[in-house]
Amino acid sequence: MMTPMELNEKGFKALVNALGYADAIRFLKLYYHGKGDYTKERHQWLDNMSLDDIFADIKQRESK
Repeated sequence: MMTPMELNEKGFKALVNALGYADAIRFLKLYYHGKGDYTKERHQWLDNMSLDDIFADIKQRESK
């Protein structure tokens, strides 16, 4: 298993290889430590979905 530092380095290299330096940085800037309660929001998204709905969504995304 990689250390967190190794994972960070390998992940960044993968982004740079796929996107180039400028777009890798732009991608990373999309994600910030926001505000809010992710657990509460996740329940709002998922509580109304059945497991069948979730699996169907996964299969649909995999087929693209």
